[in-house]
Amino acid sequence: MYNFSFFWYICVMQKENLYQPFEIAYVELDECPKGAHKHNFFELAYIIDGRGRQCINQSKFAYRAGHLFLLTPEDCHYFEVEERTRFLFIRFADIYIRNGVLSKDGVQKLEFILQNANHEPGCILKNKVDKGLVQSLVEAIVREHVNHDVYNKDLIQQLVNTLIVVVARNIAKYLPDRMDEKSEEKALDILQYIQANIYSPEKISATAISGEFGISVSYLGRYFKKHAGETMQDYVMRYKLRLIEHRLVHSDLRINEIAAELGFTDESHLNRMFKKFRGVSPTAFRKGLAAR
Repeated sequence: MYNFSFFWYICVMQKENLYQPFEIAYVELDECPKGAHKHNFFELAYIIDGRGRQCINQSKFAYRAGHLFLLTPEDCHYFEVEERTRFLFIRFADIYIRNGVLSKDGVQKLEFILQNANHEPGCILKNKVDKGLVQSLVEAIVREHVNHDVYNKDLIQQLVNTLIVVVARNIAKYLPDRMDEKSEEKALDILQYIQANIYSPEKISATAISGEFGISVSYLGRYFKKHAGETMQDYVMRYKLRLIEHRLVHSDLRINEIAAELGFTDESHLNRMFKKFRGVSPTAFRKGLAAR
């Protein structure tokens, strides 16, 4: 496994661009031809068959047929192929969301939902009913992509639009209860800013956020709680705890490495906070998973 600094160095060096609104790649691989890399676009990766591991932001998740992954701009990722795998990759840019997927009224909702999928490893299909729907959509996209039948480009675009909306529905189920597309734009911007800078404690202090958004420090706390339903400090801590849990489940990182990555003063600080909110230490949490 890459160590943290080398992993992110590779990502800085290998960054892909997309020069059209969306593109499709249907490939069969024995090994991933790319090392750790980033995109400046969104990418959906569907596993048609095969086994291996998805590696994203220092976490790993075992994949199999039927899994769908969403890779957002700036995620650092690659795949470890253990058994020959057929992938369908659908890559699309922000401009595609704004111009092709929904009506004007729905664009803000979709952009917000997709941007708030950051840092989450694993299959994004949480709604069991949608798994069959996604499989059917993928099969239709592959069929049209391979056969080049009349009007296939128009049909593929409609199928991709539907798939993106299904993805958004699954992500929406895990957004903060009080924060949605109807919240004030500044509140949504603050939420996205916190998530984007979660690894930089100095950028998500009350002082830094108040300066970034032109809100006084004294008012910022009340404003955030009004829209999010919890204090900003609690939100930051709970979001970090989610990331810690993912690291414990999907990575081999040591506790002190996780603490350093997420801005805790030391391992004991992380241990205290994790036990306070989860009732067990990170080590006990990881051992409990291994014993299942």
